[in-house]
Amino acid sequence: MSFEIPNDCRYMETHEWARRDGDTVRVGITDFAQDELGDVVFVELPSVGDDVEHEAEFGVVESIKAVSDIYAPVSGTVTAVNEALFDAPELVNEDPFGDGWMIDIELSDEGELDVLLAPEEYESQIA
Repeated sequence: MSFEIPNDCRYMETHEWARRDGDTVRVGITDFAQDELGDVVFVELPSVGDDVEHEAEFGVVESIKAVSDIYAPVSGTVTAVNEALFDAPELVNEDPFGDGWMIDIELSDEGELDVLLAPEEYESQIA
């Protein structure tokens, strides 16, 4: 099976993605992660204004199979939360890199992006 791995994202070994847009980084879980989890039924996310730390847990995604922590690919302040997921958590399954995004983070340390996996490195990890 082949999974979507957009070239404009960086990845964590724990299956989160980060897409930079200026000083903001949009975060979600990967196509591989949503497939492994199965049907997502609940998402717990931080609030706008909360601070998150690189590689620290910031939320939870619950599926019919498992409950999994979600980790922040970068440190910073949460500037947006995808509130659509509270009523429609299945968006994580349907469009993990689009409508299923989770949070936006105002980046506090650009160097943290450099330690994330490039698309081809992530692809090798899940192969």
